Amino acid sequence: MEYHPQPAPGVARPWAFPAPERGSLPNGLTVLRCHRPGQQVVAVEIFLDAPLDAEPEGLDGVATIMSRALSEGTDKQSAEEFAAELERCGATLDAHADHPGVRVSLEVPASRLAKALGLVAEALRAPAFSDSEIERLVGNRLDEIPHEQANPARRAAKQLSKELFPATARMSRPRQGTEETVARIDSAAVRAFYDAHVRPSTATAVVVGDLTGIDLDALLADTVGDWSGNTAEQRPVPPITADDTGRVVIVDRPGAVQTQLLIGRIGADRHDSVWAAQVLGTYCLGGTLTSRLDRVLREEKGYTYGVRAFAQVLRSTAPDSASGATGAAMLAISGSVDTESTGPALEDLWKVLRTLAAEGLTDAERETAVQNLVGVAPLKFEMAASVAGTLADQVEQHLPDDYQAQLYARLADTGTVEATAAVVNAFPEDRLVTVLVGDAARIADPVRALGIGEVSVVTG
Repeated sequence: MEYHPQPAPGVARPWAFPAPERGSLPNGLTVLRCHRPGQQVVAVEIFLDAPLDAEPEGLDGVATIMSRALSEGTDKQSAEEFAAELERCGATLDAHADHPGVRVSLEVPASRLAKALGLVAEALRAPAFSDSEIERLVGNRLDEIPHEQANPARRAAKQLSKELFPATARMSRPRQGTEETVARIDSAAVRAFYDAHVRPSTATAVVVGDLTGIDLDALLADTVGDWSGNTAEQRPVPPITADDTGRVVIVDRPGAVQTQLLIGRIGADRHDSVWAAQVLGTYCLGGTLTSRLDRVLREEKGYTYGVRAFAQVLRSTAPDSASGATGAAMLAISGSVDTESTGPALEDLWKVLRTLAAEGLTDAERETAVQNLVGVAPLKFEMAASVAGTLADQVEQHLPDDYQAQLYARLADTGTVEATAAVVNAFPEDRLVTVLVGDAARIADPVRALGIGEVSVVTG
C-alpha cells in the first residue's frame, strides 16, 4: 500500500494588530478603514461624541433613548420597515450609549455594504424621533429597569458606582437612567440632545472587512458623506474623582441563597504608562481559570464557579486636553458565592491580596499570562467586528491608531516585578469598596468580623 507523505507544518507568519488608514470626508467625518482579505462580513463602527455627562440635568437616559431611535428607523420609515430593509441586506444594526459617547454598530455582507450603509446614513441624517416612537422606546426602557434591579450583578454595579463617585457626577448614576429620569424623556428632549451633540465633524466611522472590488471612497461619499451638521467647539470634560475608602455595603436581599460580590476602585487608564503591567498583573490575579483567585476560591475551597479581576476604562481624555481632566478605569473583582461562604470567601480573597503584596507574582504566572494575552490575539481578531470595535475603542479613548499593536509588544516585554507592582497598586487591601448583594441578616456579622472596612446595609 502506498502512503501519502505526512504533511509538514508551514512556517509561522508574524502577526500584528491591523493598521488602519485614516482619512476624512468633506463633511468633517473622520474615517478609519482596514482592508482584511477574506473577511466577507464587513463591520462598521460609528462613534458619536455624545457622552453621558452631556445629558441635561434630570434627563439621565436620553442618550440611550436617542441611540435606540437611531438604530430602529428614520423619519421616512417605520421601525418595522427599517428592520425589514436591514434583514433583506443580511445586516445587523445596534447602538448604545456609554460614558464616552454613542456607538452605532453595523455588520453586513460585503456585497450588501452599499445598501446597508445607506440605511445607516439615512438614520443619522433623519432619525425617527416622532412622539409615538420615543414613547415606545421610553416604555420599553421603563419595563427593563425592574428586571435590572432584580439582577444581582447589575444591582451590585449600580451600587458600586453610587459609592465611588460623588452624587453630582454622572458616573455615580445608572448609565441608562432611572425610572424617574427616563419617564421625563420625550421626543423634544431627544431631538434637542441630537441637535446639540450629533454631527459628522465630531464623529468617526471605522470600516473593517474585505473591501476587494468596493470603491469605498465613492460609497462613503454617497452615504455618510451626505450627512451634514453644524460644527461645535470642544466641550469641557469634567474631572473624575472617587472615594475608595475601604468599606463594605450590603444590598439586602432577604432569603438570597447566594451573595454577589463586586469589589472595586478607580485607577489608571490606557494613557498611563503602567497600563500594560496593570493588565498583565490583573490577569494573573483573576483573568482566567488558572489565576490566583480562581485557584483558591474555586479549585481549593469550592466557594464559587468563578471569580474575575478586570480593568474597564470608563472615560479617557486626549493627553493635551485643555480641561486638565484625566481618564480613569474601573478596577474590580467580581463573582458570586453561596450565602454561608460569604465571610470565608472574602477572608480568603483578602489573604490572596496580602500574599500577592508580600511575595509577588511568579515568573511562571507572568509567562502564562503573556501567552494567553498575546498568543491568542490572532484568534481574537479573526472577525472584522473585533477589529472594528477595538479601533473604535481607541478613537473614543483618544489613543493613537497603532496603540493596540504597541500594547502587545509592551505586554511581551513587561517583567514579573513590574506586573507585581502594578497589580498590588491597583488592588490595595485597605482601599477597596466592597458591594455585597445578599441576605444581610446572615452575612453582615461574619463580614464585620473580617475588619475590611465599615459595614453598612441598604435596601435591595
